[in-house]
Amino acid sequence: MIIDILTIFPSFFNTPLKESLLGKAIEKRIISIRVHDIRQYATDKHKTVDDRPYGGGAGMVMKVEPIVRAIEALQKLPPKGWILLLSPQGNIFTQKKARQLSSLPRLILICGRYEGIDDRISNFIDEEVSIGDYVLSGGEVAALVLIDAVARLIPGVVGNVESVISESFERCLLEYPQFTRPRDFRGYKVPEILISGNHEAIRRWRIKQSILRTKKRRPDLFSKAVLTDEEKAILHEIEEGNDQ
Repeated sequence: MIIDILTIFPSFFNTPLKESLLGKAIEKRIISIRVHDIRQYATDKHKTVDDRPYGGGAGMVMKVEPIVRAIEALQKLPPKGWILLLSPQGNIFTQKKARQLSSLPRLILICGRYEGIDDRISNFIDEEVSIGDYVLSGGEVAALVLIDAVARLIPGVVGNVESVISESFERCLLEYPQFTRPRDFRGYKVPEILISGNHEAIRRWRIKQSILRTKKRRPDLFSKAVLTDEEKAILHEIEEGNDQ
């Protein structure tokens, strides 16, 4: 996959793109991430990318011209990119959306700043995406979130494929609790079943904990979960109080 990022702060991405799984995936050329400075596509001598809003108001608005010039220049290079604007007005980014995007050959991400981008940009993009209902200083942080979520779904980025399949949100169920050494930390002990050696009992315990956690912490998520027959049976046992 190729990911192009349009931003007025290209150095923002210097360190994050070199670290952890993402950095290794770039080194292995599983994914290619290219950062482009929007200012380089401005036509005036001052490389202006923002201006005062028509109608008055606080702050500055990013100009549409340099962004569209950047998009058009990038789209001359194959394969054609799916253009995403990181925006608080976009559809909420989910695991389902991450999986959809991971199947595309190329993404072009636009990072807004200030009071936003001239609304005419909507005529030159494919989709607006928001990572949540809160305010950020700019789209760069949101772009990193999207890139990380999408990249880990690309074959070869995460070593253990099973770990990706079983992660939270893949099936609208939170992951079961995990424990490691020491067995007893300040009186807080690892559940006995996990050291019992009974693999079938451990497997069922984990399913139960996943269901319980999701029901308690994210009932909104649990309402969307499509349970297997075994999970339905375990849920019934929980509700009947016969889950011991």
